[in-house]
Amino acid sequence: MTTESSERHHRLADDRGPVPVGIVTVSDSRTEETDTNGAWLKEAIAAGGHTLADYRLIRDDPDEVDAALLAMAFGGSRIIVFNGGTGIAPRDTTYDVLAGRMEKPIPGFGELFRMLSWDQVGAAAMLSRATAGVYRGRVVFSLPGSPAAVRLAWEKLIEPEIRHLAWLVEG
Repeated sequence: MTTESSERHHRLADDRGPVPVGIVTVSDSRTEETDTNGAWLKEAIAAGGHTLADYRLIRDDPDEVDAALLAMAFGGSRIIVFNGGTGIAPRDTTYDVLAGRMEKPIPGFGELFRMLSWDQVGAAAMLSRATAGVYRGRVVFSLPGSPAAVRLAWEKLIEPEIRHLAWLVEG
């Protein structure tokens, strides 16, 4: 895609208004009061001129991850941001559930996220299974649960393209 074409797509997407975003925090230990990622994302969504369509805090359980994805995909969210459960520990199941549901994976997101994470965590970046894809006309992101990872993904990758992404999958 040429720069001119990309700029035209961004202008068209900007004309469509705020993007409704859903947040799912996956954690066995956080509560709504201690969910710093959820709180930070809510503020970042509002600061970017977008709207919070849904928020959920769920346990790292495959059935709960799947239920949250389905509810958000058939709800008002155009972009869905999961945080937590992307590691390789036995209890980390978010990636496994979401990867199995993606209709169109966006491999560049995970690749870029790990590349950018290198500066923060070094070789441990390879342990992240951060991913993104399209499911039922929604763009789904799955991020690690660390606050630094959530901020990095939102600020460097998701927010700069959020309107464009929402518009592209809408058709």
